Amino acid sequence: MMKIAQISPLCEAVPPMAYGGTERVVAYLTDALLELGCEVTLFASADSGTGAQVVPMRDCAIRLDSNGLKSETAAHLAMLKQIRERAHEFDVLHFHLEHLHFPLFEQYAARTVTTLHGRLDYKDYPPLYRAWPQYPLVSISHRQRAPLTNANWLGTVHHGLPLAAYPFTPGPTGKYLAFLGRISPEKRPHLAIELALKAGVPLQLAAKVDNADRDYFEESIRPLLRNPLIEFIGEIGEADKFDFLRGALALLFPIDWPEPFGLVMIESLACGTPVIAWNHGSVPEVIDDGITGCIVDCEQDALAAIEWAGSVDRSRIRQVFERRFSSHAMARRYLELYRKLLRQRHHDPVPAAAVAAAAGGRAHGAALSTGAASGIPGAVGFGMSAGA
Repeated sequence: MMKIAQISPLCEAVPPMAYGGTERVVAYLTDALLELGCEVTLFASADSGTGAQVVPMRDCAIRLDSNGLKSETAAHLAMLKQIRERAHEFDVLHFHLEHLHFPLFEQYAARTVTTLHGRLDYKDYPPLYRAWPQYPLVSISHRQRAPLTNANWLGTVHHGLPLAAYPFTPGPTGKYLAFLGRISPEKRPHLAIELALKAGVPLQLAAKVDNADRDYFEESIRPLLRNPLIEFIGEIGEADKFDFLRGALALLFPIDWPEPFGLVMIESLACGTPVIAWNHGSVPEVIDDGITGCIVDCEQDALAAIEWAGSVDRSRIRQVFERRFSSHAMARRYLELYRKLLRQRHHDPVPAAAVAAAAGGRAHGAALSTGAASGIPGAVGFGMSAGA
């Protein structure tokens, strides 16, 4: 039986109470791997709840912790220290922390899988991934890889959702448009509002507002909420999301950035609700144009798509979702990559740390391979995306 450690961010519980794409994917993957016969240990906050054994790394998720004095960096580094001490217990260490673990796990790089959940077009990323080329990486879409084409990619795995959590029953076509996720300039809820007003169709926005986006909300969104066609619901939990999407005519996804995946798109497909999405990021990989939604480039096309949404075959959308985006489909693909990793490790007589030391000439990597180094570098770049 394969022994797998799933290592989640501590920003949200697994699964999250409300918003939190990465942690939701970790929850679905963990449970699906268990159902496929794996032994899974989840390292996460204590308020997490999956079928796996949970090793609590913090008393509660960081974002909903009422204590204002808290440090994401400190919490995650303390977690990594504990996991490193137990690394020998697992066949695969599956990290969902972006790159934070790289300096500490060089000795174990050959038994790690790192899923990158965020955007990769930051200026400082190419030298970072050149510095640690020995870590096998997994992308969540092919488009996500574009800024780092020469990185050590093990494979691509699209996200998946458990079928039981989204029971499908064909129903009447919805009467409102939906926007779900996070209020931010790159997700362009202002454009969703403008389209709804021009189409004369009600729009409901179920979205969180982070402090970083508060000015955008107050200046660009709040004035538009005065129109009776527009309703701002705020952040909703998992229990409400299903009914919200199932009751919609279509989900509007008017992004203007290289979205690595867009979990909300497949949540909508699970409900049989078509997605009207702008042609950015992973959208062409997720949406089958003219079947599960419409991929648009301009306002005129979006307005035509809203009319089309009223006649779409929702049962067909659900069938596509079950075939492509179930949590078991996701877990089976990860199992293929885990086995690939184990085969590579079995046939490669050279320790990963030695390869890293030879490639980068870093004495620190060699020290880790002998167990001589145990300190944490003074400056560790920390940045984690809770949205997928």
